[in-house]
Amino acid sequence: MENQNNEIKFNEEDLEKIKIFQQRYVEIQMGFGQAEINRARLESQLKSVDEFVDNLKQNLDSIQEEERTFIQDVNKKYGDGVLNPATGVFTPNSSAENKEQELPTAPISQQATS
Repeated sequence: MENQNNEIKFNEEDLEKIKIFQQRYVEIQMGFGQAEINRARLESQLKSVDEFVDNLKQNLDSIQEEERTFIQDVNKKYGDGVLNPATGVFTPNSSAENKEQELPTAPISQQATS
């Protein structure tokens, strides 16, 4: 029996292909949604890492300032010289040697062990 509106019914094979396309589109949409959720989580983790790094930088600045203050105090207390951190032995520079060499002494924290 033919339909009066010239309608044609798709065969089962073509209808199945349409269903497969629809299913694949739904899967892709769900994939995009999951990817965006993952992106949001990663951005949150990255923000946490950035905050952690910023905190470490602040701690580094703080300890460097403490070290500078300590070195100034030690230089006032002991004068210019070289410290062997392994032995704790400090060898003061004489004023005559300092004037002749005119090379700045590295901070105590940067002296190499002898």
